[in-house]
Amino acid sequence: MLIRLLFLALCILLNISQVVAQQTGCEALEGFSDFDFWVGEWEVFDSNTGSRAGENSIVKMEDGCMLMESWSGGGGVTTGTSINYYNPVTREWRQVWVSGGAYAIDIVGGLRGEAMVLEGSLYNFAGAVWNFRGTWTPNADGSVRQFFEQFNHDTEEWAPWFDGRYVRKAE
Repeated sequence: MLIRLLFLALCILLNISQVVAQQTGCEALEGFSDFDFWVGEWEVFDSNTGSRAGENSIVKMEDGCMLMESWSGGGGVTTGTSINYYNPVTREWRQVWVSGGAYAIDIVGGLRGEAMVLEGSLYNFAGAVWNFRGTWTPNADGSVRQFFEQFNHDTEEWAPWFDGRYVRKAE
């Protein structure tokens, strides 16, 4: 009887360890790789002027369950950080961005065709809130277009906020 109980306990422990091992990491789970085209070390250029706007580092973290963005623009004058993650329950991506420039962005969404489109709010720490939309589109040459829009409540139209071209840094 004791041997049977020990054998049963061992079988249960082996099954539990297999379940835990299968639930570790997000790399192979559906949806978590949708934003991988943005992962890398980038130089960012203003699409309207062609001038260098800054650099950005996008790193997969937590076993592929999230992306961490670290922005430095204008010679380090402006900085910001975002956490980006896929929620498999809502099936949406979420970006939460905070900048030393006294504003934050909280946007959600997902893939629309080849582009990642996230919508939500831009918060000025002085109290103003605007509707905000970000679209990231991978280009055939390996670059990525990042197009941000802010809703103007006076004109009731979307207005460009930033239009950037991400170019991978040379290794």
